Amino acid sequence: MAKNKDLLIDEVVQILRKAGFVTSATCDIRPRCFDLAARRDDVLILFKVYYNIDGFNNKTAVEMRELAKHLAASAVVVGSIAREQPLETGVTYIRYGVSSINLETLYDYFIEEIPPLVYAAPGGLYVSIDGDVLKEARKSKSISIGTLASEAGVSRRTISKYEEEGMDASVEVAFKIEDILDVAISQSIDILEVHALHTKDLPPQPIELEADDTLGILKDLGLDVYMTKQAPFKAVSHNADATMLTGVSIYNKTMVKRAQLMSNISEVTHTQSIYIVEGKCKPKSIENTVLIEKRELSKVESSDDLLSIMDAKKSSKQKLIEQ
Repeated sequence: MAKNKDLLIDEVVQILRKAGFVTSATCDIRPRCFDLAARRDDVLILFKVYYNIDGFNNKTAVEMRELAKHLAASAVVVGSIAREQPLETGVTYIRYGVSSINLETLYDYFIEEIPPLVYAAPGGLYVSIDGDVLKEARKSKSISIGTLASEAGVSRRTISKYEEEGMDASVEVAFKIEDILDVAISQSIDILEVHALHTKDLPPQPIELEADDTLGILKDLGLDVYMTKQAPFKAVSHNADATMLTGVSIYNKTMVKRAQLMSNISEVTHTQSIYIVEGKCKPKSIENTVLIEKRELSKVESSDDLLSIMDAKKSSKQKLIEQ
């Protein structure tokens, strides 16, 4: 079991690459709501890695979920322990609407194509019941709801909810019912879709853009802008035609490092990358991240014009490379 986070990230990357994923560079800028991005065909995942997943908090989870939504991605946490106990293989731990799993479960899910059946949430371990399978098996054995309830140690109402509403059951009860009916009634868990099932009661993260904020200019151009607080970029900006990882700062060494990382992440996320420079800068781009001075941006009239300027800067760089 890897106790060093960097080693754990390396193991995650190895599993993902074996499963056919392309992975980004590790985000080494703090704070960060994700450590790396990975893509396989149309599947894009943002991964956060901890040795102890107790370090994963609601603030990080909210931004991770929101960022995943804006990038058409899923959010997954990989770790080794929780509450001083090893994470169990084949179990997904639901934390703030995000699925947390260990390396073995990650391997099983993507390499062996064996999804987990059990999830851990406040109160214990649970499984999702396939109500139709349960009802059909019960009727085929001519067992009444009352009899099944009595043998499983639950109420008639509970059995009815399992059948009609697909209500989740504790592992103990589910295994009892499966033993009685001699049929599997537990549904596998898609760790990439867990957030959609467990975020109904979690609060959103509203962030207001000030009218004079640099990112406010992008909003005035007709772009939807989602500001981040724990990502290597300042925001995700998008319209119907493009999604852009967006940075904002003066030109310095830290900014160059961020722009390089943004370029790498944009390749994996299939987005564009733009850095708004507050002040002057000579380069037109850093790798695939286009640089645009704030004063230049203030003269742009629409998001389409901005995309045209970005294309022109990238074309200019490509010509220089070819020469």
